[in-house]
Amino acid sequence: MFSAEFLQTDLYNWVVLPLLIYVGRMSDVTLATLRNIFIARGIRKIVPVIGFFEVLIWLLAVSSIIKNLNNFMCYIAFAGGYSTGILLGVSIEKRLALGTQLIRIITNKQSQKLIEALRASNLGVTELDAIGSQGPVKILLVVAKRKDIGKVLSLVNELHGSSFFTIEDILTAEQGIFPMKTGESRLQYLRRIFPAFKAGR
Repeated sequence: MFSAEFLQTDLYNWVVLPLLIYVGRMSDVTLATLRNIFIARGIRKIVPVIGFFEVLIWLLAVSSIIKNLNNFMCYIAFAGGYSTGILLGVSIEKRLALGTQLIRIITNKQSQKLIEALRASNLGVTELDAIGSQGPVKILLVVAKRKDIGKVLSLVNELHGSSFFTIEDILTAEQGIFPMKTGESRLQYLRRIFPAFKAGR
């Protein structure tokens, strides 16, 4: 890829090599961050593939460091790539919005309009009666895909702006009510939600 003469130049030793180490370290830490997040969210099928490329890139980066122990720019590039990789991995995972979350809404107001609005958006809602510090309250439990959390919070803020709510991750959620995917037919939706569903039943 590079000529033997170029590998001996200051440009390669102080610019190109550190840049390659930076990119390599950034890539392997990004993969490591995604791998850990996928494991935590129960998405395990792709983890071995990510782990393979993560370790391969790490070995290449470390071997370059070992061959150039006197080059302090390689150390800076290695550390910089690590920091950037963490930030990039978290940003990618946030954009992918994988997983399912539980929104717990606690309100002392009439909740029927909010329930109807959530159900009109094809979101399942479970309503519970409870007692808060200041009297009776309603607890609404909504399980939704992470990509739909913004829609849920928008409805909550619009109809119950002062309501207390919490959001937490769910490792597994099945047989619930979830919005149809873009371009998905009603039959495909039923088959996804109810695996045993067949036409004619």
